[in-house]
Amino acid sequence: MQAMAKIPVTIVTGFLGSGKTTLIRHVLENARGRRLALIINEFGDVGVDGAILKSCGIDTCPEENIVELANGCLCCTVADDFIPAIEALLARVPQPEHIVIETSGLALPKPLVKAFDWPGIRTRVTVDGVIAVVDGAAVADGRFADDPVKLAAQRAADSSIDHENPLEEVYEDQLLCADLVVLNKADLMTPEGMKRVAAEIQATVPRAVKIVETREGRIDPAILLGLGAAAEDDLAARPSHHDAEEGHDHDDFESFVVDIAATADPAALLTHLASIAERFDVLRMKGFIEVAGKPMRLLVQGVGQRFRQQFDRPWALGEDRRGRLVVIGEKGLDRAAIVAALGG
Repeated sequence: MQAMAKIPVTIVTGFLGSGKTTLIRHVLENARGRRLALIINEFGDVGVDGAILKSCGIDTCPEENIVELANGCLCCTVADDFIPAIEALLARVPQPEHIVIETSGLALPKPLVKAFDWPGIRTRVTVDGVIAVVDGAAVADGRFADDPVKLAAQRAADSSIDHENPLEEVYEDQLLCADLVVLNKADLMTPEGMKRVAAEIQATVPRAVKIVETREGRIDPAILLGLGAAAEDDLAARPSHHDAEEGHDHDDFESFVVDIAATADPAALLTHLASIAERFDVLRMKGFIEVAGKPMRLLVQGVGQRFRQQFDRPWALGEDRRGRLVVIGEKGLDRAAIVAALGG
């Protein structure tokens, strides 16, 4: 009797605000009839990413095939969250033809890939590929080390340097595990900046990895799905800063949710949010806002001081129109001051 083919799983990782959700939504809208399922790992409890993807209305990925995990970082809760989520999707009739996992921006992909070697999972699913989505514009602006090779050499030569920037570690671990790097937001970069960031990525990753430039996450799903990497069999080629650790946490980061009053001027609100991000060194803001007199819900997403907005769907009949923002930053955010500045 011929063994059943394993269901491929694509892991989409990427730093905060890199454009993972936008990219996945584009994949859903261009699936060409392929039955997909999603596992979404939020950071914060507003459910912004899940709401964006559920609003697609794509028959090939019905709402019951979208699983949201908001109980913590997926790479830290593999046994509690990931395994049951996979098993639930595999029990669907009909089964999905491909599963896409969107990790939180703080997740390390390697612990998740290791889980695919677990008994009961290995025989049923395989990691088709790990996709690292990079906010090219942010990296070009120096959000991480401008020259990873030079920095590594400096650290190796100076025994007094015994610490790493945690953001840089997360970013590099995502690159080191990738089968494909999506250099997103190319429209916000100069040609010189794009070449420099691509060269830095290639210098960071010790193996040949394809880099694809995109705008707004627009990429043919055929490029992302069907890589056939079987990454669970290739862990040795995917080094990590945390390989020698028994476990890890993300205590360097924190998030909280702030209620936001309705606004009559979205442009002024975004300017205000950008100023708050600058004053308090906020990494990421995302959420939904009510615009006075408008029937549509306003989706707001910010990375550092760069913000964007779009009306994503009408408010549902009887829905609470309360605006809410998730604020994410490194440990030590002045929560009270940020809440006061936001008018919460």
